[in-house]
Amino acid sequence: MLPSQVLFPGAQQPVSLPVCDHYAGSEKLMRKSMALQQELGPLFDITFDCEDGAAAGNEAAHAELVASLIVSPDNVYRRIGARLHDVGHAHFEQDVAIICGAAARELAYVMLPKPEGIDDVQRALESINRVARSAGRPQLPVQVLIETHGALADVARIAALPQVQSLSFGVMDFVSAHYGAIPGSAMRSPGQFDHPLVRRAKLEIAAACHAHGKVPSHNVSTDIKNPAAVADDARRAAQEFGYTRMWSIHPDQIRPIVQAMSPTSEEAGTAAQILLKAQAVQWGPIQHEGNLHDRASYRYYWSILQRAHATGIALPPETAPWFARGDALSTTQ
Repeated sequence: MLPSQVLFPGAQQPVSLPVCDHYAGSEKLMRKSMALQQELGPLFDITFDCEDGAAAGNEAAHAELVASLIVSPDNVYRRIGARLHDVGHAHFEQDVAIICGAAARELAYVMLPKPEGIDDVQRALESINRVARSAGRPQLPVQVLIETHGALADVARIAALPQVQSLSFGVMDFVSAHYGAIPGSAMRSPGQFDHPLVRRAKLEIAAACHAHGKVPSHNVSTDIKNPAAVADDARRAAQEFGYTRMWSIHPDQIRPIVQAMSPTSEEAGTAAQILLKAQAVQWGPIQHEGNLHDRASYRYYWSILQRAHATGIALPPETAPWFARGDALSTTQ
């Protein structure tokens, strides 16, 4: 039996996504990011931005550009999503009509920014589903950006929505929403990891995601000229806060994020050894290097192995059937 058949019997498997989500808001940057994804492979997602990262004043044409690029042959891996305007914005319905109407089948996901709570998310889902179903996509995956007090208060309920696959943290909007009560230093490192209110928000988002099998995605690193700082942010987000994905806002940030959030070759090798031993005894308990393992720890090592495979780490050839047969966790709901 394959890992998912044994480790998640009769249960919804956790969502698995690439560890880096790269944002691009202009045509030049969109095309550049697509070319880089073709070069590196689907090690990272791309989100075409219709909101804060895009120029204002030409929204319809921009949405049409986003849709045209997503349905183009250059979208080789079908790992490109779109950030729409927020549900209360005058251009939200237009974004949905143009982007979901034309590109629903090819979209990896849509990102919903600035919801004030679960009611906003559900209202947005109604519009998205109405258009996407008509375009032949009944369950278009949705990601949600948590950056308001109301969304944080509802974070567990939002994470529980079946169509939601990931929650991201918007640190700059969240800090701004406190009107100076949180210092601006909390928008960047080390303050973003140290300020109690920001730490609380990050931890609640990560906990809600893991409770419902969704992917917590960490906010951007604004230091675009220092790859080492970006890598350190990614490591802290993963190791201290439980995030398994992170935003990129510059192409030079992609590789440091992927490297920092990927398992090491040693971790992947250990995971493979343990799972291959487990499979050999029909997934019963085993001993490995003096330690007992059973299905409780196998779930952990299977998650490590999936992330290793998704980020291109070489694995023992004996594990190939687990991935060739589509046994890796799904990126859709």
